[in-house]
Amino acid sequence: MSTLAAPTQTEPEAEHHDGDLPVVRARHPWRWVTAAIALVLVAQFGHGLITNPGWDWGTFAQYVTAKSVLSALKVTLELTFWGTLLGFFLGVWLAVGRLSKNPVLQAISWSYVWAFRSIPLIVQLLFWFNLAYLYKSLSLGIPFGPEFARFQTNGVISGFTAAVIGLALHQAAYSAEIIRAGIISVDEGQWEAARSLGLPWRRQFFTIVAPQAMRGILPNAANEVISLFKGTSIVSTMAIAELFYQVQVIYGRNGRVVPLLMVATVWYILLTSVLSVIQFYIERHFSKGRRSKAGDRR
Repeated sequence: MSTLAAPTQTEPEAEHHDGDLPVVRARHPWRWVTAAIALVLVAQFGHGLITNPGWDWGTFAQYVTAKSVLSALKVTLELTFWGTLLGFFLGVWLAVGRLSKNPVLQAISWSYVWAFRSIPLIVQLLFWFNLAYLYKSLSLGIPFGPEFARFQTNGVISGFTAAVIGLALHQAAYSAEIIRAGIISVDEGQWEAARSLGLPWRRQFFTIVAPQAMRGILPNAANEVISLFKGTSIVSTMAIAELFYQVQVIYGRNGRVVPLLMVATVWYILLTSVLSVIQFYIERHFSKGRRSKAGDRR
């Protein structure tokens, strides 16, 4: 006697997996609405730049490469260069003092950073610019001992020198913290590995620790340089013929405020972009090891 077996379901019909369900992307219509509004606003702004006569692009073209403007731009670059160079040089030693086990060096470095980060930059600049009110002359010699030479303060510290001193000392306080943070971000195991190889301290630091610390130092350091470049406009209060001061002088004569401000704006944007490109390539250089490890994992 034969029996009939109940029909069985095939495997695809019997089992249902979550992976077989169709995936429907979530719709976000408000994102597109926001993007459309942003594009309209950008288009309106661009249209205004072209059609609004108040921008006075003829005057802008006349002065953007004027000799006086380019000369003032050179002063701005010089202030940025010396402020950065001296600021980071002093910042390295301040960072070393903060990381030192000597409590005196720690206290001096911490006090310096605390003081110069607390005082506004414009106050520091005006202090150095008016240093002759406190000290009519400066001398070189042994502390509390004989003098070797004496100079009149106004003859030694010009307006440009006072600006460089103020910018450098201000920059040193911030760069010290950037450098210190980069050094302590390196894993302690790296120091231990370097010591286990019997390397002298200098080689430990410059060949193993410093390249790794640079990955954390460079982005913040580059931002500080860009900030200093724009911050040089503050020295216009000291009547130093940098870019912003020169622009003020010109529009004070001809009354064309907006196009002259655009002259300064375009130069600031252009040179900041150049600094950003330099930052990109330097960061890429110091991240070679990290990129190669990521490639090996893939």
